[in-house]
Amino acid sequence: MLPKINQTTYLQLMPVQDPDSATSLRSRVADMDDKSIWLEIPLDEKSRRYHRPQTGEQFRMFYFTQDGVKHLFTTTVTGIKKDTVTLFSVRKPNLDEIEREQRRSYLRVEAQLELAVRIGDKVRFTAITDDVGGGGLSFRTDRKWPLVPGASISCWLLLTYKNGNIGHAKFDGEVVRVLPVEPDKHLVMMRFQDIQDAEQQRIIRYCFERQLDKHKG
Repeated sequence: MLPKINQTTYLQLMPVQDPDSATSLRSRVADMDDKSIWLEIPLDEKSRRYHRPQTGEQFRMFYFTQDGVKHLFTTTVTGIKKDTVTLFSVRKPNLDEIEREQRRSYLRVEAQLELAVRIGDKVRFTAITDDVGGGGLSFRTDRKWPLVPGASISCWLLLTYKNGNIGHAKFDGEVVRVLPVEPDKHLVMMRFQDIQDAEQQRIIRYCFERQLDKHKG
């Protein structure tokens, strides 16, 4: 299944030695023709800087269907053009070149949501998310909190839906990575460890609603 126009996609520069730790570049499908997929200039999710693709560069490109299944293929940058925004093209794969990853993965969307965090019995604070997905999220918070990779945290996430309804999701998670950002903040990336299906579905619903709303805009 090919990605759709306006769909969020992710790129990893080839060769990819370790797909789980390789830098991901986030982009979006702007257009498509018989031979090419046209993408927006991608954002490096670690450095928060834009990557300028060069003709001939090879990427591992992946994206998610609505049921959370990851699809991926290898492709090459074939051109660059300046429209209203700068776009670049990659070779459109044949359907038999697209791999379908069996384990469930989840779409992530940029979102600034209120998150209550608890570490152990004594440390409690609130933070604002940077992005949210069905498998985890990232958030920004003051550097004073004792957050290190491998730490277990309990969270309560406030979800605001387009129709005005408010939902929430409770879960326990594991800190995966902590990066310094701004003069006194950390960007904390975490994955869900213990979350009820109903709570997870609320988050997934929010993500797809947010993505659809963004594309309409």
